Amino acid sequence: MSRFLSAALCALFVCSVSSTAFAAGDAAKGQAIYDGTCTTCHKAGVGGAPKLGDKAAWKDRIAQGEALLVSHALKGFKGKAAMPMPPKGGKATLSDAEVTNAVAYMVKQSK
Repeated sequence: MSRFLSAALCALFVCSVSSTAFAAGDAAKGQAIYDGTCTTCHKAGVGGAPKLGDKAAWKDRIAQGEALLVSHALKGFKGKAAMPMPPKGGKATLSDAEVTNAVAYMVKQSK
């Protein structure tokens, strides 16, 4: 029983550490990704995308947590807006880390 408990605790620890690290992006690196990809929709609010720096539009989104925002950015998201966000903003060549960094940049600019 104690081996099972030890294994379960180790697994829980590894999962919690990896999910925390996943959600933490590098905002400085994210600006280049935002400038090259995300600005297409998030600069003007195309299709209901929240504009960069619009604190009111981002407030509830940020409150849900950066991990959820990253998940939506990676997998795509259909919210109440007229147009869904495609996975990785429509640029499938972006790495998960690049998308995470772009989200971190947008969150930092919109708090």
